[in-house]
Amino acid sequence: APRRAAAPRRADAMSGVFEGYEREFKDLSSAVQRKTQALEGMGGEARKAKLAELDGDLAEAESLIRRMDLEARTQPPEAKGRLLARLRDYKADLNGLKKDAKRLAMPRAGDASRAELLGDSASAADQRNRLLTTTDRLQRSSDRIEEGKRTILETEELGVSILQDLHQQRQTITHARDTLHSTDDNLSRGRRLISSMARRMVQNKIIMYAIILLLIAAIIFIAYKKLGGHK
Repeated sequence: APRRAAAPRRADAMSGVFEGYEREFKDLSSAVQRKTQALEGMGGEARKAKLAELDGDLAEAESLIRRMDLEARTQPPEAKGRLLARLRDYKADLNGLKKDAKRLAMPRAGDASRAELLGDSASAADQRNRLLTTTDRLQRSSDRIEEGKRTILETEELGVSILQDLHQQRQTITHARDTLHSTDDNLSRGRRLISSMARRMVQNKIIMYAIILLLIAAIIFIAYKKLGGHK
């Protein structure tokens, strides 16, 4: 009974860890949304700085998603499905935030116009080529990040599987140890019983020898009396 009670307490503790990550993700998502809205009216170095902050927040949000995923997969079956369903919603929210950030990171038409007014001599074709090159570079970087995320998730799933196997092996070893202790107790009781039986056998032999000696003494005494009577 104590073992059955320990499992729900462990599940509640692990679920609490998931909910802690969940609160951090919600706060971070709200912060990203505020920064995204602020970027709409920014330009120049302030815009670049805000974009850098936004990238850092998105990286932290992805890290929280991975932690929640790992935590959810270690839960018992009755809680695992519920937590993974919530996690899918958070992943969708994160994808939406990343799309907004990617859109805001693209050069704006207003910026190009200001560059022309300031005497930018690059032609429209050159600007278009640079834009295409930048977009292609961003896409390749995004693909590498997604591939890295898939590798990390696969590694985390493997780690969870190994932890589950180790837990099962620990239970097997514990059961074998309990069985060994029980066997040792039975052997100890058997040794005590054999020792008791041996002592009783020795006592019975002593009693038997004493009776035999008494019988021999009685026979000798009777024979002596009879022989003495004939004389």
